[in-house]
Amino acid sequence: MIFSSKEEKFFFYDFPIILFTLLPFFLITGPFFSDLAISIISLLFLIYCWKKKNFSFFSKNYFYVFIIFWVYLIINSLINNFNLSSLKISFFYFRYGVFVIAILALLNFDDKFLKNFFYCILSCFLFLIVDGFYQYFFLKSIFGLPGAERISSFFGDEKILGSYLSRLWPIFFGLSILFYNNKDKLFYLLIIIFILSETLIFLSGERVAFFYINLSAVFVILFSKNLLKLRLVTLASSIALIILISYLNPSAKERMIDKTLNQMNLVKDEKQNQNNEGVFIFSKQHTHHYITAYKMFLDNKFIGVGVKNFRNFCNNPKYEKSHLSCSNHPHNIYFQILSEIGIIGFSFLLFVLLYYAYHVFKHLHLKFKKKVYFNDFEICVLSGILIYIWPLAPTGNVFNNWLNILFSLYIPIFIWSRNSK
Repeated sequence: MIFSSKEEKFFFYDFPIILFTLLPFFLITGPFFSDLAISIISLLFLIYCWKKKNFSFFSKNYFYVFIIFWVYLIINSLINNFNLSSLKISFFYFRYGVFVIAILALLNFDDKFLKNFFYCILSCFLFLIVDGFYQYFFLKSIFGLPGAERISSFFGDEKILGSYLSRLWPIFFGLSILFYNNKDKLFYLLIIIFILSETLIFLSGERVAFFYINLSAVFVILFSKNLLKLRLVTLASSIALIILISYLNPSAKERMIDKTLNQMNLVKDEKQNQNNEGVFIFSKQHTHHYITAYKMFLDNKFIGVGVKNFRNFCNNPKYEKSHLSCSNHPHNIYFQILSEIGIIGFSFLLFVLLYYAYHVFKHLHLKFKKKVYFNDFEICVLSGILIYIWPLAPTGNVFNNWLNILFSLYIPIFIWSRNSK
């Protein structure tokens, strides 16, 4: 990137870096400021490229694949059960691809700001840990927000504290080992934060978030070169703390384990009296969402029912399984993509999954030969990406701004790391 004046450097480099650095904080406030930040970054980058008549940043195969997917979303929205909401989502989906290229260009120009980004995550984790545990013990947050059955800190009624921590944890862990080692005093504080944040995810009662943090841990333990001991220590310590807390206060354990077994109909529950219905996938409600989505797919195999149209068709008698069938989305990205944008849309997700699996197994193969394909930082980032493409778990809406922004943080950082070798 080339800047002809201090003002130009501020608008096209310094200001976007400030917005990017503050993204972890913006994500706590909700989707508005975080979405506004990536939109401004993307817009400023496009203006810079247009002003310099330089669009070479976009000459990447992965961006071409993204553009094809984006064009397909727009076409699907126009010809498939048209509504303005679907078209708006599809059209502005473009900003995520531009955001990835913009951050990658900024990193390639000067990657020093990545440390400030790390400090922002560290500050957010510290704040949420202190406030979350305060809320757990005193039933209200430090700022007087009322407590509830589940800890949510500043997220309030949204109950996504665990989701925030688990989805940012891999990149936070990766940046920690990238910038610090056991000779630094801050490193020991980071270990305490790792342990407490994992424990807080459990106390938040978000079962999927707790599964994700453990999935990430297993991935790092299996595939990293030098993080096995550190990750085992942090994981074992958090599990020991969770067991202690569960013994002193069984309510967290009851939601995380007992309720899960009840909802899956794996244990007898006299109140629900549903044992004759067989085992459910995560819960009866989730199972009926999936059945409804699958019926939609069978009826609209190639292009689905349209972007974000599950909510508009789930109560159709030919798709409806029961009164539990309807929701804004089917709570699984694979079922959502199959039902809403069909096999054509699903092929893009399948391509990403296979591409990811190929390189991970290539890394494993070389690891057995004492060779390095991905470094430990990249393994941490890949464990975060795994959270988003893992098929066997309930998920949020694949077109949700908040989730897409979190996912978009991983891609440019991973590509930058690969390119910097």
